[in-house]
Amino acid sequence: MKKRTLTDILYDYALYFIIGILLLVIIAMEPSFVRLSNVTTILTQSATKIIYACGVAGIIVLGGTDLALGREVGLAAVIAASLLQAADYSQRIFSLDTVPALPLIVPLLLVMVILAVISGLHGFVVAHWGVAPFIASLGIQLVSYGLCLQYFNGVCNSNPVSGFDKFFSKFCQGTIRIGGLSLSYLMFYAIAVVAIMWIIWNRTTLGKNMFAIGGNREAAKVCGVNVKRTMIIVYVIAGILYAFGGVLEAGRTGSANSTMGTDYAMDAIAACVVGGISMKGGIGTLPGVVVGVIIFQIISYGLIYVGVSPDLQYVVKGMIIIVAVVLDNRKTMRKAA
Repeated sequence: MKKRTLTDILYDYALYFIIGILLLVIIAMEPSFVRLSNVTTILTQSATKIIYACGVAGIIVLGGTDLALGREVGLAAVIAASLLQAADYSQRIFSLDTVPALPLIVPLLLVMVILAVISGLHGFVVAHWGVAPFIASLGIQLVSYGLCLQYFNGVCNSNPVSGFDKFFSKFCQGTIRIGGLSLSYLMFYAIAVVAIMWIIWNRTTLGKNMFAIGGNREAAKVCGVNVKRTMIIVYVIAGILYAFGGVLEAGRTGSANSTMGTDYAMDAIAACVVGGISMKGGIGTLPGVVVGVIIFQIISYGLIYVGVSPDLQYVVKGMIIIVAVVLDNRKTMRKAA
């Protein structure tokens, strides 16, 4: 076994050192940042991001990427939100004669099917036609955004969708009091999704095949793995998680519009890389994804808390992404050497 050098250790943990220093600076500027209320706020805001990060993480493990994530989340949010308005809401998009009050499960399943089809198409284009994942995701991103705009501007008359029924609002905004903590329902939905995805990743043939394809696609094919089918299934699962996360995000914020999801893809992908998912494919864990999302959310919330302008927040996030990818590449090169 090769002995690890100080350089190896520095490369493995350099990103966390940088993030740690950034957090110390934030705390030094605003000591009140370390409060229990801020912790629960960060965890609540992280919950939906964890859900769709679990989806894109599988695609990254395959060796791909998905820039369409945010637009798919936005599409799901707008469609589901328009169908979940309260029956007595004065600005209801659909009359009760056209679309009666629906139980949450109906719009939820509808958008899950829609995004499963879109993501399945995405996976088909990558797996069967050999289109580069980056290029394919750009195309699917435009398709999803176009559909969202068409629905939002045509059906919703370009008005933000709000006025949700009480059950949906409670489902997304409700909390459970445990001791001195007020924990959002969203946290428990995220925990359930992570648990299910952990089983898929670590206890099923699909999960093993996914990592095999990401590690070496040709070797996986030689070993009898149905590469194309596995890839499409992983993309479909991602689409389902995007839909679930999008519906919950609409309920959490209390409204939905065509701009929802604008920066979600970059945040989710960056969180995956920070959490140890290799952009080269074949390496990663779901606990790492969860930690990555929470770390990234702490940074985002912290920058807002100390009054950093939105423009500079993009700069900081962008630098973190670049450093994370560079370090990931260096680690991969060292292991191959």
